[in-house]
Amino acid sequence: MSYINFDKNQLVNLEYSLPKEVLRTSREGAYASSTIVNCNTRKYHGLLVVPQPAMDGGNHVLLSAFDETLIQHNAEFNLGIRKYQGEVYSPKGHKYLKDFITEPIPKLTYGVGGIEFTKEMLFSHKDGRMMIKYTLVEAHSPTIIRFRPFLAFRNIHALCKANYDVDTSYEPIANGIKLRMYKGYSHLHLQFSKNPEYVHVPDWYYNVEYIKEKARGYDYLEDLYVPGYFEMPIAKGESIYFSAGTEPENPASLKKMFKSEADRRVPRDSFENCLLNASQQFIVKRGKKVEVIAGYPWFGRWGRDTFISLPGLVIATGDFKAAKAVIDTIMQEQQGGLFPNMGIGEQSQYNSADAPLWFFWTLQKYGAYSKLTSTIWKEYGKKLKSILQGYRDGMGYNIKLHDNGLVYAGETGYAVTWMDAVVEGKPVTPRIGYAVEINALWYNALMFALELATEAGDKDFVKEWKPMADAFPEAFIANFWDKKRGYLADYTNGEYKDFSVRPNMVFATSLPYSPLNEDMCNSILERVKSELLTSRGLRSLAPKNPLYKGVYSGNQTQRDLAYHQGSVYPWLLGHFIEGYLKIHGKGGLKLASDLYRGFNDVIMEHGIGTISEVYDGDPPHKPGGAISQAWNVAELLRINWLIRQYSSKK
Repeated sequence: MSYINFDKNQLVNLEYSLPKEVLRTSREGAYASSTIVNCNTRKYHGLLVVPQPAMDGGNHVLLSAFDETLIQHNAEFNLGIRKYQGEVYSPKGHKYLKDFITEPIPKLTYGVGGIEFTKEMLFSHKDGRMMIKYTLVEAHSPTIIRFRPFLAFRNIHALCKANYDVDTSYEPIANGIKLRMYKGYSHLHLQFSKNPEYVHVPDWYYNVEYIKEKARGYDYLEDLYVPGYFEMPIAKGESIYFSAGTEPENPASLKKMFKSEADRRVPRDSFENCLLNASQQFIVKRGKKVEVIAGYPWFGRWGRDTFISLPGLVIATGDFKAAKAVIDTIMQEQQGGLFPNMGIGEQSQYNSADAPLWFFWTLQKYGAYSKLTSTIWKEYGKKLKSILQGYRDGMGYNIKLHDNGLVYAGETGYAVTWMDAVVEGKPVTPRIGYAVEINALWYNALMFALELATEAGDKDFVKEWKPMADAFPEAFIANFWDKKRGYLADYTNGEYKDFSVRPNMVFATSLPYSPLNEDMCNSILERVKSELLTSRGLRSLAPKNPLYKGVYSGNQTQRDLAYHQGSVYPWLLGHFIEGYLKIHGKGGLKLASDLYRGFNDVIMEHGIGTISEVYDGDPPHKPGGAISQAWNVAELLRINWLIRQYSSKK
């Protein structure tokens, strides 16, 4: 029995099934995603979404959907489902759905009349290829099956509109056709294990509506191009295999390929295995580059997210080779002490004041988990020195180490911390000045560098930086700590100190090197526990604050206003629990275990088998944002690792 289960009787209820989304990816960053009933509710949904280097390098939806129609005695039963403008669903294939399971691969079972029909779907792990196995389990009459492809050929952030520029031609290939809507795109190869009849009747389907985009305040109507249809008889007990990819395949090998891909799947038969399965989706190899995708379906590679995610994604699971490959890839893009926050190449934005400091933390965890700390200074020492020097000399966005030993960051109109939402050109939480987490990270980075340099015998480095490290705790406490309140300011600027209760102070308790004493850490954690802790993570702002927004919904402006003003982030739990266990030891295991196990049911709510980007600050803490977020999955894996470590201590 699968660990992930759905109520069979509710599958035909679209209010139940449409919020539940499935994601499958390749190791090159291609993916397939839709709802569990295969009704696309986002512009990001599609059966074949692949990178297009010749276009813009981003992911593009080639095959949006693939409708199957079963025909008996001239009666047609279309198993597809789409929503059109005006609350119209057509066809309504979901009404024939009898069962849906996800293990070992997604499998839908349909029943109509005397027909029982199954559809098993998988996405190739090594390249962009969707494969589907169709089986006519039961039938009392001769049956014909018809397939109709719906094409988009556009960037995932755009929408397709009917036009006269589309190339309506096609080329026959083995058991199928190849075509592309526009020059510059890869060809789409549609093939079957059995030779079909193809009827070429180019047509447009207008005003397909994506309800998630409408709710998010974006354009939500799309026209999809259908070049024609395939048709063939199917016998009772027969299986037909379908392949859609940017390269052709030998139709005779599709059955073997399908079985081989299915057999290598990580069984999602436990919560931990669901997390491990999800973690593999974020590590992407493109040529010689190995990168971390921050989230699906719309995120790309983010520098800050890469460093925060990496320990949980690969280090805690023992894949040190992948960890090093990711580190070495992004290290090549370091400029003047900073790493790219988002974007690639000329589109990169170097506006993250904390990403370089998270780089130190990632290496710290890499060394601790792999037992290779002694090699880090030799291999990465020059990079680490250049980053520290960058802060001392000053970098863009007014990021600079001041004479008091604290790091100042930010300038008007920009947000350079992880709380970086911008509305109408203005940061929602600019936090210009001395941000508490940046300075906690700075101290940890400096102490870690001194640890490495001391072990390596780099006396000059130690002599240069140790006095600053020794003086830092006093400066940090004087600037951030309030004895009466019993917690740290979120940021300060001149005489102004912002004591909004936010989660950023938790890092001063969790990082390997802290400028605080144990009593201070305990006081902070108790404050966080009482005002920010939820079953889904830490709120980004306490509910008592007048700026608090407890629901993450609405258009982009409304969502961005709530993004760091109350929304809950699961990844912050990793640092809260790490700090809590440092204080309470085994006495903190019950809370840590309860919080970890509390996510068991979450993986059947939104992104099936994974963890969403954010959750509402208000109960019942509904999921929102991207359906699968790297740092959330990563930190839950790391929490499980921490629980095991503390449980094994004598």
